Amino acid sequence: QVQLVDSGGGLVQAGGSLRLSCAASGRTFSSYTMGWFRQAPRKEREFVAAISRSGGSTYYSDSVKGRFTISRDNAKNMVYLQMNSLKPDDTAVYYCAAKRDFTSVVVTSGYDYWGQGTQVTVSS
Repeated sequence: QVQLVDSGGGLVQAGGSLRLSCAASGRTFSSYTMGWFRQAPRKEREFVAAISRSGGSTYYSDSVKGRFTISRDNAKNMVYLQMNSLKPDDTAVYYCAAKRDFTSVVVTSGYDYWGQGTQVTVSS
């Protein structure tokens, strides 16, 4: 199994930046596609970004493209989400997740492992 712990959330003002981190405790971290999802109050969980095993391919939701960057460091068993130009609509609980391939990366049910979530609040 891959155990994931996400962190780095907090309260920021609109236009600010925040970096989320996800640490994996397993030894097969580099075998997994990694993704970030978020769930805002009164909304369904939605896809944010995904990155392939070696980091060579990335995919973003249109709502965050150009503002957010997903990256990974397999030597450290870490994945990151750099969030810039934050908006109040970005307010949500953010979750990191692991998947065995880089197909259908926007589908929540395709991911095998999940972090506990970290709260991001953007004030206007």
